[in-house]
Amino acid sequence: MAAHLKKRVYEEFSKVVQQHPHEEVPAKKLRLTKPSKSAALHIDLCKANTPTDALQYLLQFARKPVEAESVEGVVRILLEHYYKETDSSVRLKIASLLGLLSKTQGFSPDCIVDDVISTLNNEKSHQVLAQLQDTLLVIGTQLPENLSLRNRLIEVACKHLTDTYFGVRNKCLQLLGCLGSVDKPLSKESEGVVAGVAPRDTQSIISDYFGDQDPRVRTAAIKAMLQLHERGIKLQQTIYNQACKLLCDDYEQVRSAAVQMVWVLSQLYPESIVPIPSSSEEIRLVDDSFGKISHMVSDGSWVVRVQAAKLLGSMQQVSPHFLEQTLDKKLMSDLRRKRTAHERAKELYSSGEFSSGRKWADDAPKEKVDTMAVNLIDSGACGAFVHGLEDEMYEVRIAAVEALCALAQSSPSFAEKCLDFLVDMFNDEIEEVRLQSIHVLRQISTHITLREDQLDTVLAVLEDSSRDIREALHELLCYTNVSTKECIQLALLELLKNLTKYPTDRNSVWKCLKFLGARHPTLVLPIVPELLSTHPYFDTPEPDMDDPAYIAVLVLVFNAAKSCPTMPALFSDHTFRHYAYLRDSLSHLVPQLRLPGGKLTGVSESSGPASSLESAQQFLQDSLNRVCNVQHLEAPGAQDLLEFTIRDLQRLGELQTELAGAADFCATYLRCQLLLMKALQEKLWNVAVPLYLKQNAMVSAAVKQILEETYKLEFLYSGLETRQVATIHHVRLQAKALQLVLTARTRRGVEPLLSVCEKFLQEVDTFQRLFITELPHFQDSFVEKLLDLMPRLAACKPLDLVKILQTTLRQSGFLQLKLPEQIHRATATIIEPTGESDNPLRFTSGLVVALDIDATLEHVQDPQTWVKVQVLYPDGQSHVIHPKPGDFRKPGPGRHRLITQVYLSHSAWTEPCQIEVRLLLAYSSSASRVPVPKLPAWNESTDGLPFSESSIEGTIPFSKPVKVFIMPKPARR
Repeated sequence: MAAHLKKRVYEEFSKVVQQHPHEEVPAKKLRLTKPSKSAALHIDLCKANTPTDALQYLLQFARKPVEAESVEGVVRILLEHYYKETDSSVRLKIASLLGLLSKTQGFSPDCIVDDVISTLNNEKSHQVLAQLQDTLLVIGTQLPENLSLRNRLIEVACKHLTDTYFGVRNKCLQLLGCLGSVDKPLSKESEGVVAGVAPRDTQSIISDYFGDQDPRVRTAAIKAMLQLHERGIKLQQTIYNQACKLLCDDYEQVRSAAVQMVWVLSQLYPESIVPIPSSSEEIRLVDDSFGKISHMVSDGSWVVRVQAAKLLGSMQQVSPHFLEQTLDKKLMSDLRRKRTAHERAKELYSSGEFSSGRKWADDAPKEKVDTMAVNLIDSGACGAFVHGLEDEMYEVRIAAVEALCALAQSSPSFAEKCLDFLVDMFNDEIEEVRLQSIHVLRQISTHITLREDQLDTVLAVLEDSSRDIREALHELLCYTNVSTKECIQLALLELLKNLTKYPTDRNSVWKCLKFLGARHPTLVLPIVPELLSTHPYFDTPEPDMDDPAYIAVLVLVFNAAKSCPTMPALFSDHTFRHYAYLRDSLSHLVPQLRLPGGKLTGVSESSGPASSLESAQQFLQDSLNRVCNVQHLEAPGAQDLLEFTIRDLQRLGELQTELAGAADFCATYLRCQLLLMKALQEKLWNVAVPLYLKQNAMVSAAVKQILEETYKLEFLYSGLETRQVATIHHVRLQAKALQLVLTARTRRGVEPLLSVCEKFLQEVDTFQRLFITELPHFQDSFVEKLLDLMPRLAACKPLDLVKILQTTLRQSGFLQLKLPEQIHRATATIIEPTGESDNPLRFTSGLVVALDIDATLEHVQDPQTWVKVQVLYPDGQSHVIHPKPGDFRKPGPGRHRLITQVYLSHSAWTEPCQIEVRLLLAYSSSASRVPVPKLPAWNESTDGLPFSESSIEGTIPFSKPVKVFIMPKPARR
């Protein structure tokens, strides 16, 4: 029986095969799925016996990420549990989770809108209602293009605006502010039953809640209106009066929002005319709002006062007489407009009443005048800035100072009037206020000229113990105009006192006197004999050239002499010799002068600095074009051409400071090419490996140097474009290929070579992905040849890969460098210590001594992160110190100042020795300047990223080392 059954099955199968000879039995496909988040959540919630347990499970779930494909299932489970849940705190948490899940990337939340709205209509808890409104707000902001959804959400918001709980009303107003529009009026249904009037727009509905009984709702209404403004919807001028009334609200947050609203309307309708209450006068809206915001500078809350003071600075369209009134405390004639005698007589005549003389003052006006009701401008505008500058809170004073600066920059007449007030702020008790006042006066210095009494107050700040304050004042004096020669004498005297008291301010004082002399040559000229102690008949003793005070006087005089050709006639013989000395030693402070013949003749100035710069740029470009054909020359000639070009570019950088960065960049790049060319010489690769160990060492050193130079090119220069970064990485790739070839020639074994080859192929693939847009510019280059051979390289053996790399390296062409528009080299100059003193710094061995470091940094990006100080001791020990972020200042664009202390310690020495101090620029290839389009998310694959690059870190010295004598003495027994 069994045999018969088998035969029947076989026959049936044969028939099927004959009928469908070409059909194959489909194979079963396996599908890998991730564990379901919704199933796990459902199981957890089912296990919960109490609301506390459910809340705990929800909190644990909120800490875990959810993929986009799992969100919908999770949302359904949450909603299912929401309908069954009786505890409001659990429903509140579920509503919160719905909002968070709606933000998931790749999930469209419109599928849950109906469920959320239905739960909203059936919910009794006010807190949960507010949270559901917040969830709808999240969904609406995720889908801004869906107009029907937006209108539906606005209808829901309008319906719940009558809720008794302030949180629900707040969220409804926020929803109106974020989603409302002025495209069409809202219908009666969307406004709710309470509205019951003609259709109105979003703004009128929101403005109804400006008078809500709860201050939090009033604040939310104003913020919703401001949200409409931020979205580009023009606010109606009709809400101006409502906003002005809220300036007198009892609650701080309402007044703060109202100040912002009044300011916004003043910027939207500055020229609109508004009436003055209880008067026939009218005024521009911007002037009216200026007076009202000025009044808020005297508010009871310091937060409102700060906000009002800041906003005043941005109101540039205010009338000048309103602006000037802020500096005057006097209320002129009760701020009333006085009627003329003709107007009063006309009124008496029209009324038919004349004085009989029988009753005292029977001709007085019959109306009772309320002086507070007929103000032309609010009394707060009178002396608003005076109140702000005298405020008890230093934040308000700083805001008032900044506002004065902003208004003074656009009005020279106002700048002159507020000068006395700003100078008075130099005596403030808070250092931050004093510093800000100095910076502000510096910004408006082009509009003002200091009188002698004002300058006296300003110079008193030079006694301040804060170095930042003193240097800010030196910077201010550089750009300030003074009125008389007595002012010059006073400034010089106080600066010399500053130099005596604080010798570390030497460079800052000299720079200040340089600009002071250049700005006032005619005021310096009458006092030159007194400054230089010269006499028309008698010889005077020659001053000491090592005296910083005498150098300061000479810097002032020589800079004034540049614009005053008659001044050198007053110089004595030793003054000319001192000029020659200072011109060589302090060329950045002493200008080039045309002195009378026989004494000293300055080098003639170039006919045109612009033309010399253009010729230097042309020379730089010609040098780069000249080396383009270097690959067609024989090896000795090509190397000579590169060496001569490098020498020319280095010299060009020394002569033309504007092109120093570009010239150094090109010279470093060509040096890398020269090293590569020398390492790839013909004879090195045609001889057996053991016979050329010395050459192998030379190639290894060349590879190491090329890699160092490429990191310098990438991290030491700013202004690089993507093409230059790609060129640098291309040179680095060539060096690594050469390193791989060298490894194969000097090491034995396949295993280490295999890992190195895999790493190199990974870097080639990374180069292709990062610089795919730049690959058309890499024709006939090393990387183009490698990418053509990539399928073959991935499959071949390590030794075959090495042979291919060796051949490709020697056959690849020279890649021309294209310069960007502007390129700068990061530089640092250590001012202190100078390294000139022979007196050793003595301290007890084993203890520490503080060494003050003062350095200027140019074109350094993010110095707080990358700049470090290195101390090198005579015994070879090296310490690297990372300065605190607060040690860095930024005096100007592209410039930074480092003022810090380095702590030194060592064991006892028998005699003083020098230590070296230098600045280092740290770098990390993980912070490379490669423009990566998008970093992988937490759940995306990171295969193929340059892991080998991420671990490379180093430092580049970018300042000249300064040597300092120190002497650790043995401790006394």
